[in-house]
Amino acid sequence: MNETVKDLISRKSCKCYQDRHVDRELIDQIVAAGLNAPTGRNMQTPRFVVVTNDDTVSKLSAMNAAVGSMEHDHFYGAKDLIIVLVKKECTYIYDGGLAMGNLMNAAWALGVDSRWIHRAKEIFESDEGKKLLKKWGIEDDVEGIGFCVLGYAKEEKEKTVINEGRVFYD
Repeated sequence: MNETVKDLISRKSCKCYQDRHVDRELIDQIVAAGLNAPTGRNMQTPRFVVVTNDDTVSKLSAMNAAVGSMEHDHFYGAKDLIIVLVKKECTYIYDGGLAMGNLMNAAWALGVDSRWIHRAKEIFESDEGKKLLKKWGIEDDVEGIGFCVLGYAKEEKEKTVINEGRVFYD
């Protein structure tokens, strides 16, 4: 079987990370995969913010928890993340989903674990979120798609059971 297909089939999300950062070289490769995700009419609507600063990761995790009305670390201890935002035009929601998929699949292929965390839309619609966008120099009218948290699993993940009856042929 082709190595790319093996990676796509074997990828799993992680919810318990080691206390260490991902090397910048690997993050840059993961981002490159996100930048090369297909977009409607090649509008290239996704924007990425790479966050490796421990204080900023903690702040974003707290903001995420506040939106979700929960008190645990929604980033599961991951030390690094890539925020996926999309410029609001054309097929931007779909473009953001494809970019997120590329990020997670590239991470897996490089030996880095990941997980898609929601609530970026709500966070970056808030006043505090808008201040962060301004700080990062993002001036486009964007919507948050998600957080791609990155790191290395503390423990081996169980095989995902794939539900039957989801494929139909004609």
